[in-house]
Amino acid sequence: MRTSQIPPTAEISSGRLLSRKLLSWYDRHRRRLPWRAEPGETPDPYRVWLSEVMLQQTGVRSVEPYFEAFLARWPRLADLAAADLDEVLHLWQGLGYYARARNLHACARTVTLDRNGRFPEEPAELRQLPGIGAYTAGAIAAIAFGRKAAAVDGNVERVLARLYRVEEPLPSAKPRLWSLAEGLVPEGRAGDFAQALMDLGATLCTPRDPDCSLCPWATFCRAHLEGVAASLPRRAPKKQKPLRQGVAFWLMRGDGAVLLRRRPEKGLLGGMMELPSTEWREASWTLAEARLQAPPGTGWRLLDGVVRHSFTHFDLELAVAMGRTGSRGEAEGIWVPPDRLADHALPTVMKKTAAHAVSGLGLLDLRPTR
Repeated sequence: MRTSQIPPTAEISSGRLLSRKLLSWYDRHRRRLPWRAEPGETPDPYRVWLSEVMLQQTGVRSVEPYFEAFLARWPRLADLAAADLDEVLHLWQGLGYYARARNLHACARTVTLDRNGRFPEEPAELRQLPGIGAYTAGAIAAIAFGRKAAAVDGNVERVLARLYRVEEPLPSAKPRLWSLAEGLVPEGRAGDFAQALMDLGATLCTPRDPDCSLCPWATFCRAHLEGVAASLPRRAPKKQKPLRQGVAFWLMRGDGAVLLRRRPEKGLLGGMMELPSTEWREASWTLAEARLQAPPGTGWRLLDGVVRHSFTHFDLELAVAMGRTGSRGEAEGIWVPPDRLADHALPTVMKKTAAHAVSGLGLLDLRPTR
């Protein structure tokens, strides 16, 4: 181990030299992103907020086309606030974590109606808005308004865990990493500094094979100097996710239309359209049990196979039961021809379920595109 090369702790902890080095690197290597203001431009809070919400748990390349589509459809905050939630959910399809879309819409309406269309500028006030947590509040405050605020996402956690050689595993190390980040934010150019840290983690200080030879902090990074950069940050062992099971109902009307219903606004996949289904539980279902929760129909039978989908906190297996009803269809919900299912905001798990059903029934190809 080459500990003799590590600079004095005081020099690192002051942050001044580190911030200067990072900003100098950023001025030469900054990424050009559709939501990022060019040098000399004033950042647009709407674009900053929209991008930061989309980037929660989603990579830059996946977000770019969605950001462009949202901006083309709703170029101003007031336009998004006036939109119908179904429109927002439909355009969001494929980004996942749909609570973000509901909160995005709710936040747009709150800022438009209660704050005259102006975002608050301080992190504490931003955190009072729907869908804005500590990281997003810090990012918006720093990038859109130049506030001296830290913004610590997964990329930044990785950079700082290596810079200071933080051995404590995540997530318990988060408070310390936040404290370290706050000590590095410069008085000026806080927004550039926040974006520079993000770029450093995304382009050089990557999870595997970090490119330390090009890093502006290489001569200060304890993990690099001691040869352990690739092993940090450490993470607590993941708990095995529980398996839940359910039965989805493919109910066809006499004209071939299929029943959809809207999920409750609160909770998982809130406000989105779905094929009706039983509750999702740990125990398996018999068809007789499932029929007690089915919409009114006859001739229920299970299709072969199951649909598998993974959520953040559990895995799901859905069997599909097919049934029929009369030409009028008395069940509560909406009736949709199978070739028009794509017109509705179906989450990925329901796209998979629909594809499984039409495959089992020999209908048109509805396999999800994402």
